[in-house]
Amino acid sequence: MKKKRIKLIVPVPMNEQTKAMFASQLPQGMVRDDIEVEFVGAGRVLSLADSYYDTTLMDAAVVAAGLKAEEEGFDAVCINTVSDSGLYGLRSRLSIPVMAPGQSAFHLACTLGHKFSVLTMWPQWFALYRKTLKEYNLESRLASIRAINVRPDTESLLQGKEEIVFGKLLEQARLAIEEDGADVLVLGSTTMHQSHAFLAANLPVPILNPGVIAYKMCEMLLDLGIAHSKTAFPSPEAIKDDAFRVLSGI
Repeated sequence: MKKKRIKLIVPVPMNEQTKAMFASQLPQGMVRDDIEVEFVGAGRVLSLADSYYDTTLMDAAVVAAGLKAEEEGFDAVCINTVSDSGLYGLRSRLSIPVMAPGQSAFHLACTLGHKFSVLTMWPQWFALYRKTLKEYNLESRLASIRAINVRPDTESLLQGKEEIVFGKLLEQARLAIEEDGADVLVLGSTTMHQSHAFLAANLPVPILNPGVIAYKMCEMLLDLGIAHSKTAFPSPEAIKDDAFRVLSGI
């Protein structure tokens, strides 16, 4: 049986060490034998998504990294950032399923509880959650966004910072539940995935690991043989792939 191929796009350039850390989101046994996953970095410039300026660059980089996925023989694209960078652009360009962590995790949270909170690294990311939640019409389901005020690291992720970061996240998670009324929690970045097991073991509510959820949504769509609506995300009249490559440096 021919394996289904999923292109998983991380919105920053990656060396082999960084790629291994992002790939560890999908541990051995999680990826089915009939699925093949390829992690790829996007662009040439490291981005922290700390501003509208930065996220605009990420949009272009992610779109450029996914433009040829269908022609390359991939069956789905999974974007690996909770900013959902490039999601709508790639859905317009491609006919194969394109999923992203923010949309996937936020909607799943709504099926598991009444209100959810986002746990994140620093306040500079608040704007990207507010943007996507408004687009998805989920603002009324948000209990809060809570940050631990630690600068994110897109190269080492949380490695070496576990003792500090895990405790801070647990503290803010408990406040989100006890003070804000959250009954589901969502990690605010795929760079935080290393904290998921610790938080899940120490909290009384579901905590969602968004990169994994987006990946599993891709699997489900492939199993069902469906993709996004091309009425909602129509293909462009003219293909301008070279423009994205120039913008992203690819």
